Amino acid sequence: MFWILNLIFSYTASLFFGIIFDVPKYLYNAVGIVGACGWMVYTLVYDGFQLHTIYSSFFGSLALGLLSHVMARLKKEPVILFMVPGIIPLVPGGSAFDATKNLILLEFSKAINTMLEVTLIAGAIALGLLFADQISKLIVSGTKFSKKHI
Repeated sequence: MFWILNLIFSYTASLFFGIIFDVPKYLYNAVGIVGACGWMVYTLVYDGFQLHTIYSSFFGSLALGLLSHVMARLKKEPVILFMVPGIIPLVPGGSAFDATKNLILLEFSKAINTMLEVTLIAGAIALGLLFADQISKLIVSGTKFSKKHI
């Protein structure tokens, strides 16, 4: 039941953010699938392999980025249409709120630790998307190169 609920809620979160970001209607399902897959990889790595949330965020955003590039090629649309709504479930908004709350309550040691974790998670997400972009460029340029010289 845990996995099904995660799948449903991550799909709907990505879908509704796709609506907010004015994605074309025929891409709603694809945007939801991309976001759900990124979140499910995050959940699998976090709960299944018991890795820290920083590593889970990296692998989730890497999967999300690669799937965004695949969907962009299949649907012949820009990658950003899939990547931005799909990344929303991975963003550590609750932790950032906790860090801000602790800062306002003058609990500086908790605030610093939480803000450091939020920063590392955000960096891991950015790094995962960067790696996915570079991997897709290598694959695309490799296929073009091999087609030219055959």
